Amino acid sequence: MGQQPITFLRQVMALCTYPNLLDSPSFPEDAKKRARRILQACGGNSLGSYSASQGVNCIREDVAAYITRRDGGVPADPDNIYLTTGASDGISTILKILVSGGGKSRTGVMIPIPQYPLYSAVISELDAIQVNYYLDEDNCWALNVNELRRAVQQAKEHCNPKVLCIINPGNPTGQVQSRKCIEDVIHFAWEEKLFLLADEVYQDNVYSSDCKFHSFKKVLYEMGPEYSSNVELASFHSTSKGYMGECGYRGGYMEVINLHPEIKGQLVKLLSVRLCPPVSGQAAMDIVVNPPVPGEESFEQFSREKESVLGNLAKKAKLTEDMFNQVPGIHCNPLMGAMYAFPRIFIPAKAMEAAQAHKMAPDMFYCMKLLEETGICVVPGSGFGQREGTYHFRMTILPPVEKLKTVLQKVKDFHIKFLEEYA
Repeated sequence: MGQQPITFLRQVMALCTYPNLLDSPSFPEDAKKRARRILQACGGNSLGSYSASQGVNCIREDVAAYITRRDGGVPADPDNIYLTTGASDGISTILKILVSGGGKSRTGVMIPIPQYPLYSAVISELDAIQVNYYLDEDNCWALNVNELRRAVQQAKEHCNPKVLCIINPGNPTGQVQSRKCIEDVIHFAWEEKLFLLADEVYQDNVYSSDCKFHSFKKVLYEMGPEYSSNVELASFHSTSKGYMGECGYRGGYMEVINLHPEIKGQLVKLLSVRLCPPVSGQAAMDIVVNPPVPGEESFEQFSREKESVLGNLAKKAKLTEDMFNQVPGIHCNPLMGAMYAFPRIFIPAKAMEAAQAHKMAPDMFYCMKLLEETGICVVPGSGFGQREGTYHFRMTILPPVEKLKTVLQKVKDFHIKFLEEYA
């Protein structure tokens, strides 16, 4: 996608991987300081050793300090931090300990529609019951508590809803939840005794000036002890998104609060079965939560690179939204955050018949035609779930601006031609 890696992160990773470089004058002192700290906490001073199952201690301390800074002083306990193989590993592990029962008492897991398909896949792998709640497309994909109530009441007829998953900022929908919305969700979870899963991997990716990322942990804490001591919450973050984009390192963490001590024991046991997350991924996560600070020699370059990536993404979010909304038969909500557009597309009746003849969902038919005619690969909305009778596709906004303009122009031309062909 043309995005250059963050220099500081790669410098510390290089030093950790090949410690002989610590004597080299071509690496800055602040990078060496971090590499030494990480290596001293590793067995045999090497990334090649196993770590504790929960993750390297000093890295968990850095994660806790990061959360406290991010949340304006709300305390975080390193003992509640679990380093994971990307956020996905944390999400599937937590779901594993939450799913139980049979028949009508089988665990129900509430997920947003549209959703990131990891959720439906893990739910089906664990043989749990998927409970859909729909985001409100007409209201910028907002989450409505009345819709959560409807979903939970319906679900109680055939399962035991115990888990509520939230993706904020949203994937594939890119919405950023308001503080009020998060308070309503927490209150609902408290009422219904639901375990909250907050997937916050896009927390650095907020582009709209009217929006701000609020972590569930912070809002929960500020709602007072009745909530903050009782609502069980697992929050997830990762090295894969944000301004880093280091998805290959498989670095991530989860913070789990208000877990019963006995269950916490079981969670640690479950984690120890997979030994430990990749230690290089743990180190990458450490650099994300412990970046250069003002006064350190790498601070300026780091800030410049970070702002450049996020500034470019904000520009591309606006460009994509504007361009899609100029096309007849395409409607795109504002891209407040994350890395995708999820426009709604109008598919004519004749195209639906053609899709049926090919035994394809209408949006899958559209996306395959787009791929065959333009070489552009997007994901049909049916892969994420959508309200019946609506059709979408998900497209990333990651390509460089000039390439993105070309892609958007090609999609526009294709769509107009598609409408004519099947008019």
